[in-house]
Amino acid sequence: MANLNKVMLIGRLTRDPEVFMFANGGKVAKFGFAVNNKRKNPQTGQWEDEPVFLDVETFNRGEFGKKADLVEQYLRKGHQAFIEGHLRLDQWTSQDGQKRQKIKIVLDDLQFLEPRSDGPRSSVGPRRQAASTPPGGDDVGFEPPPSEPELPPPPADRSEGDIPF
Repeated sequence: MANLNKVMLIGRLTRDPEVFMFANGGKVAKFGFAVNNKRKNPQTGQWEDEPVFLDVETFNRGEFGKKADLVEQYLRKGHQAFIEGHLRLDQWTSQDGQKRQKIKIVLDDLQFLEPRSDGPRSSVGPRRQAASTPPGGDDVGFEPPPSEPELPPPPADRSEGDIPF
């Protein structure tokens, strides 16, 4: 029997990304994300947004997987994004001895849905790094693809019957 673990969402960040460095030089960026479900209010009969709040994390993986760097540099609270990922169950024991669990989204791919500013954001917000991290880190040099060029209007002398193929 086949399995599929895929999540695709469009929503907004609910908090600035927090970035953590690993001793081996790896990096993880964690952020909150919200999407809206629609539900009908039984009293008013009106459709209302019902927010769903999620935790998302992404990692730098290998030479070509620098998504944590991209999230750190370009996303902030309130930014809209399209994310693709998969679900992961985190389990732990709390300080009071209770077993806890939480489903998180591990980001596999993302698209920015906000216009990009002229460059990387300044270092603001709750970013934390391990003390053993060298200052600076990797600069990915990410450039989102340019927007599609605007096509010129069709010539005025062409009728609907003149299909160019």
